[in-house]
Amino acid sequence: MSEAIAAVSAEREELGNLPEWDLRDLYPSVDGPELKNDLEMVERKSQDFSNTYQGRLAEMSGDELGGAVEEYEAISEILGRIMSFAYLHYAGNVADPERGRFYQVMQERVNDISTHTLFFTLELNRLEDAALEEKLASPRLAHYRSWLRDLRVFRPHQLSDDLERLLHEKDVTGSSAWNRLFDETLANLRFPLGGTEKTLTETLNQLSDKDSAKREEAAKSLGKVLGENIRLFALVTNTLAKDKEIEDKWRNYARPTSSRNLANQVEDEVVDALVAAVKGSYGNLSHRYYRLKAKWFGVEQMDYWDRNAPLPDDDDKLWRWDEARDCVLQAYGEFSPDLAEVGKRFFDNAWIDAPARPGKASGAFAHPTVPSAHPYLLLNYLGKSRDVMTLAHELGHGVHQVLAGKQGPLLSHTPLTLAETASVFGEMLTFQAMLRKEQDPKRKRIMLASKVEDMLNTVVRQVAFYEFERQVHEERRNGELSAERLGEIWMSVQYESLGPVFRFGEEYRNFWAYIPHFIHSPFYVYAYAFGDCLVNSLYDVYQQGAPQFQSKYLEMLQAGGTKRHKELLAPFGLDASDPAFWRRGLNVIGGFIDELESLS
Repeated sequence: MSEAIAAVSAEREELGNLPEWDLRDLYPSVDGPELKNDLEMVERKSQDFSNTYQGRLAEMSGDELGGAVEEYEAISEILGRIMSFAYLHYAGNVADPERGRFYQVMQERVNDISTHTLFFTLELNRLEDAALEEKLASPRLAHYRSWLRDLRVFRPHQLSDDLERLLHEKDVTGSSAWNRLFDETLANLRFPLGGTEKTLTETLNQLSDKDSAKREEAAKSLGKVLGENIRLFALVTNTLAKDKEIEDKWRNYARPTSSRNLANQVEDEVVDALVAAVKGSYGNLSHRYYRLKAKWFGVEQMDYWDRNAPLPDDDDKLWRWDEARDCVLQAYGEFSPDLAEVGKRFFDNAWIDAPARPGKASGAFAHPTVPSAHPYLLLNYLGKSRDVMTLAHELGHGVHQVLAGKQGPLLSHTPLTLAETASVFGEMLTFQAMLRKEQDPKRKRIMLASKVEDMLNTVVRQVAFYEFERQVHEERRNGELSAERLGEIWMSVQYESLGPVFRFGEEYRNFWAYIPHFIHSPFYVYAYAFGDCLVNSLYDVYQQGAPQFQSKYLEMLQAGGTKRHKELLAPFGLDASDPAFWRRGLNVIGGFIDELESLS
């Protein structure tokens, strides 16, 4: 047995029986007849759909059009199942060339098939408002009213059918290919640590080690290896930013962020208000907290690798998997037995992939797959308290996806701003449950500090990421950015958001390069801050004893994408367009820091 395999085996034994997912609920295998038959069947259905409906939508009755949407939904679900399986199989080991090849083949095949149905949404958007409203008198079509509403917000930015088809077909050799290059490059990088070669996940985990020397070693190794590959990461970033700029110009989007905001069903001014509120709170939140942390460490300034360091008196308890599972499910159950029952399904079935393995996608995510199946969770569980919170977070996503799945493939999709609600709320439930049980004042202070750090990472850090992206995309319009310039922008947003208490080494200039959201989902990151502030306000309403809160909360999750944020928050007396809403959420973090200052 190799040294690396032996280390992984020992670590997994210490953490307990870590589950691995079973993708057979989607397809039994990559080369089985089930997948082959579905591909052939959905291609026939797509061709028949095109032959039956293309060019005819305007003349169809509302009932006929409702039937066409039902057929489109059924086709979309089969294609979604295929791509979910392909991606999850790939994510299990992105360093495996055969998995990468299979994923690419599936992307190309599904892209070709979906070209037959591309006309449908384009043609729907060409219908005049009055004509569509007349058709919506049919209950069959009216069922899809919210989907049509969200589809038609893109009407002003829709191109000709030929251009839309060209962009659709070229995606597999465009942004998707660059995404794959980024993923596989990161997965194959190895970082020298303690005489061994570590993966990105293992290296990032060491940044929160109790030993300062190990944190420093991990930080410098991370910066050095990223620096050795920085030209490639700069090329990927520049290419995708330029690709987005070209498409944005053709589609006549006012700002680089506009398409993301439309997709998130949130107004530009609401996002601007959120970002302004968070940036205006840097001094009261992150700067103040990290000054306090430096004081606990007995220094005037901290090195950047100490940002997520455990506190000096933190015993750094190891959480076995069964302990983490029980902790999260109990917290969910104390709030709502119904919520916990849905969450329990993920543990009772093989819906979670928890171990950190070489080649496995880094980080964590919840993939909704399709309503006829179930979501899957990917974690890289290493037994830290932050990993327990990550489990609570991703389980929140998974529960949300199960509940919203009842809306069907077209109506269950939740915009990113609201998709983070259940996940962050799940974290808050778990944290508060743990805090209530803790009797030791020292442990309470440690837990509170850890929660504040998580919230700062979710709110302040993500808004700083958003500012990095905004500046990069805006400057890219004037020409390609050098790796040095990308590092300068990164350093400026880090200085501004984290404050003067930190010392930043030269190698820290390269840390922007490993953030996957910049590559996969431009401007995704503000959704975390949106979700955290929203949940802080929502939890405040819950603590004040709002009547029927649990039932209203479950109804909000079950709504999926059928309602906008104003409609969903109205039952709780909240309004995200009100600047006071963001202050209320940020004040929760400020209150935790007040408490920590008093305890100190």
